[in-house]
Amino acid sequence: MNSDRPWPTLVVASALTLICAVAAGVAGSAAGTELTRGPTTAELQAAARHEVADRWHTWPTGRIFPATLPYSAEQGGREHASRIGISPRTSCGDSVDAKAVKALRKAGCRGVLRATYIDALRGVLVTIGVVALRDELAAVRARTAFAETGKPAPGLRPLAFHHTVSDRFTAAVRQSGSVRQAGPYVVLTTAGQVDGRPADAAGEPRPAIFAFAAELSEHVLSELSTPRLPDCAAEEWRC
Repeated sequence: MNSDRPWPTLVVASALTLICAVAAGVAGSAAGTELTRGPTTAELQAAARHEVADRWHTWPTGRIFPATLPYSAEQGGREHASRIGISPRTSCGDSVDAKAVKALRKAGCRGVLRATYIDALRGVLVTIGVVALRDELAAVRARTAFAETGKPAPGLRPLAFHHTVSDRFTAAVRQSGSVRQAGPYVVLTTAGQVDGRPADAAGEPRPAIFAFAAELSEHVLSELSTPRLPDCAAEEWRC
């Protein structure tokens, strides 16, 4: 019995084999290209957004809150505020007034970092608070929970450190506040006088002596929210 395949059958089988080989080659080439190509513009932008949003917990707190921060002095020239301390706590509920807590949680608050500074003349204390949100839209919504008029409440709770010049810095001492937002961050300040005098006993308001607090917050916010060019080979980047 003749077991040879008819000629047309052999041709079809050979053609199918060739097609499969070509398809496998193309697929393999495409996979190799995907693995070896550089990141797209969209991927780089996404990586930059992720890196900015994670800075609040990937950066050392001393980088977020430097030992000194520059500001414009009331009398002219440049001065530097000195850091007294940084809180180890990051709870959203412990760092702001009760009226603002619900709004922060609803907006998806990830954490709040706080540090307290003293001005160059050592007469004014400022607590700076960094509120980390999941994205820019959430930060815009969270900002509305805080006073935009310079009033300290509802706002950031002051951060005092025992056995330092800030140990009398309580909520009753607050005389001024500010709120700024950029990217996924809201940065708040609250300020009062070192001598611990209550706001209602401070006499005529002097907003100019507290104006530098907002400048300090803008410096912190700028560093936190400004994107960097992604380095996809570095561990902190997700390209």
